[in-house]
Amino acid sequence: MPSVGQELLNVPLPDMVLKLALGIAEAQRALDENSIETTKALAETTIPLVMAVTQVIAADGTVSFTNAAPVDVTPLQLGLLPTFYQFAEASIEVTMDIKTTTSSETNVKVGLKAKVGFACWSASVSVDVSHNRKFGKEVRGTSRLFTKMVPVPPPPRIAPELILVDNRPKPTA
Repeated sequence: MPSVGQELLNVPLPDMVLKLALGIAEAQRALDENSIETTKALAETTIPLVMAVTQVIAADGTVSFTNAAPVDVTPLQLGLLPTFYQFAEASIEVTMDIKTTTSSETNVKVGLKAKVGFACWSASVSVDVSHNRKFGKEVRGTSRLFTKMVPVPPPPRIAPELILVDNRPKPTA
């Protein structure tokens, strides 16, 4: 019969840690792939947007508005960035209760009967032996896996850089 210490050694903790780590790596890869797909969708989708409205106040106080022509822009150009996640914490908790019971019971009954008569004598001896052994083993175990995932900022180079080129003539002084 294995000892309680052996039962605890049989818990495959290295395997559980390895499976947790591989599971987190696989989940992280899936999260990253999802963020990349979201980035592609944000970069490939275009929406027409009026980028400028000019308000003119005339000398007589009247106000007029002029819209620039709509320009197709991507949500990524507007500053809508995908969300990235990473696992910040992971833990395994294993609890095991082991209860082993052994009992042994032996009963011996001895009986003696004797009869004495006028010229006769007789005796009988009876022996009744019973033996009972019981073994009991109860093992209970629980495990808990906990992971914590947090959003992280997107990579800094994912947002396009805005470069302004102003070709308007410069006023002369």
